[in-house]
Amino acid sequence: MSRKEKKAKDFINQVNEKTLDLIDYEGGSKLLKEFKKFALKGNMIDLAVGIIIGGAFTSIVNSLVNDIIMPILSIFTKNINFTNLFISLDGKKYETLEAAKAAEAATLNYGAFLTGVLNFLIMAFVVFLLVRWINKFKKPDAPAAPATKQCPYCITDININATKCPHCTADIDTADNDEADKDKADTKQEQK
Repeated sequence: MSRKEKKAKDFINQVNEKTLDLIDYEGGSKLLKEFKKFALKGNMIDLAVGIIIGGAFTSIVNSLVNDIIMPILSIFTKNINFTNLFISLDGKKYETLEAAKAAEAATLNYGAFLTGVLNFLIMAFVVFLLVRWINKFKKPDAPAAPATKQCPYCITDININATKCPHCTADIDTADNDEADKDKADTKQEQK
């Protein structure tokens, strides 16, 4: 047996061992259990729902652009149909994009690109409005208790519980610490 044949045989044996490791004969397939655990996580299901809703939302935005906005824009652009805006790369002049495609001419369809850009801008704006509307219903987070205070001598921020400034090495008045402790106690009382 040559060296290459031996390496190939060893590789096949390793693959077979790994494959057998994936199967748990007592309780079913380990691989399937791991996949089930992964697929049923909350984030995965949320992602699937988001993709489905996004697909439906895309068709609504496409209809809005193609059936409502583009005809209105055509009024201002002298009834230009954006889908018929193209450049024929063979040098000939075609009346419509369909005529160019029928002649099997290569075309640069910048009208379709403009429609795509407009679709994107409208979708981004609608998503922005939706997120803005949802954020109005969220309660603002309570401001966090301060974790630092200023040294009265060097005006640098130090830990709220510090008794000595690490920058100027000045002793910090304990009355400041007492006030901080009193504030913490008041906060705890309010929470109860």
